[in-house]
Amino acid sequence: MPKITPYFSKKLIAWYIQNKRELPWRNTLNPYHIWLSEIMLQQTRVSQGLPYFLKFVAAYPKIEDLANAPEDEVLKLWQGLGYYSRARNLHATAKIISEDMRGVFPNNYKDLLKLKGVGDYTASAIASISFNQPEAVVDGNVYRVLSRHFSISTPINSTTGQKEFKQLAQQLIDKDQPGTFNQAIMEFGARYCVPQNPDCENCIFNNSCVAFQQNKVAVLPVKIKTKPVKKRFFNYLVVLSENEHTVLQQRTGKGIWQKLYEFPLIETSEEINLSSLKKLPQFQTFSEKINIENISLFNEKPVIHKLSHQHLSTRFWIVETLEDKENTVPISEVKNYAVPVLIADFVSEFFENY
Repeated sequence: MPKITPYFSKKLIAWYIQNKRELPWRNTLNPYHIWLSEIMLQQTRVSQGLPYFLKFVAAYPKIEDLANAPEDEVLKLWQGLGYYSRARNLHATAKIISEDMRGVFPNNYKDLLKLKGVGDYTASAIASISFNQPEAVVDGNVYRVLSRHFSISTPINSTTGQKEFKQLAQQLIDKDQPGTFNQAIMEFGARYCVPQNPDCENCIFNNSCVAFQQNKVAVLPVKIKTKPVKKRFFNYLVVLSENEHTVLQQRTGKGIWQKLYEFPLIETSEEINLSSLKKLPQFQTFSEKINIENISLFNEKPVIHKLSHQHLSTRFWIVETLEDKENTVPISEVKNYAVPVLIADFVSEFFENY
């Protein structure tokens, strides 16, 4: 373990006070707002998460408001932010706190950790910022700053690495102002000690950063290679009835986009043409329910939608019918449903004149 001195923490906090961004969750100790911001900022840049934070606080000023909202409404408000399990966990946890804890957040790391969707990072952030407890946060920004400053090559996505960096961060934290320290190190990593081409020559730590002195900044932090990206091929069947209705289905499986809505989907092992599509058993089943008048391909070039470990190659097939089934949805109402951003973009482009 590197030698620890107050120098690092004091200098970091001084930098933060002079350079921090003014953000709404930094002007409050309200654990509801801190929790909301931290959940939203997981896997998400501040610039992307900020509008969503403002929308949620406006729609649900208190955690009881969030708890009482329909899940579909919460997912719709979350639409476009991705990693939708965060929204489902957010809603479930709001219900627990509102109903079982009378709207009062747990005030310590151990009890915060028991909440659904709250891991070490989020529990540490809330405990330190809202309740002034010396619990160090460790996220991607913190890994980067610490691995470079102390030249630590232990992989950050290994069990050993996670334990090592957590212990180091815990030793470094300023116990008198733990919330400020945690926000400072995350801000520094996000804005200065960035992944590519950081301005090391003008860094406040260039005299003490071991990686800079050893010319190892570009290779730190070290991360074990994860499994390769899986390629999937989606074929959406967009039903258009004569009186402007369509069909939407809710995803119920445990995979991506759980509980979001989409058009009827046929997934294939490769890109296919219309002739091949019509021969599929799934299409035969679909056509038994819909009296198809005509079918055409909307996008010859597939839409490539990239997720963390999956790349979706998607084509939209326009299915025209004279029928109007009971389970159809007026096209004018499709925009009110919580859908993946992939679907939302198509709806915006194709249905803009409806």
